[in-house]
Amino acid sequence: MNVIWTRHAEERQKEWEKKRGITRQEVEALVMEPAQIVPGDRGVSVAQESRGEGLLRVPFVEAAGGRKVLTVYWTSKVEKYSTGGRDADPL
Repeated sequence: MNVIWTRHAEERQKEWEKKRGITRQEVEALVMEPAQIVPGDRGVSVAQESRGEGLLRVPFVEAAGGRKVLTVYWTSKVEKYSTGGRDADPL
């Protein structure tokens, strides 16, 4: 399975690399083998994992030939996004 990057996702990853050291390889590894996947809006899935004192979150959609990364971000709002609800795989 391939990781397909949108221009927006590439730009955001570069910004987060400067701020938090989040590399392209780290994002691709998360999308390919997520610690947790939670449902997003409009059929989007969000791969996420703990990173430092927060979460690295990568919204994506299944596309022909791979997973299309829509954006990349880090958040300190762990409790908000790591709900452990019935639709979430555990972290």
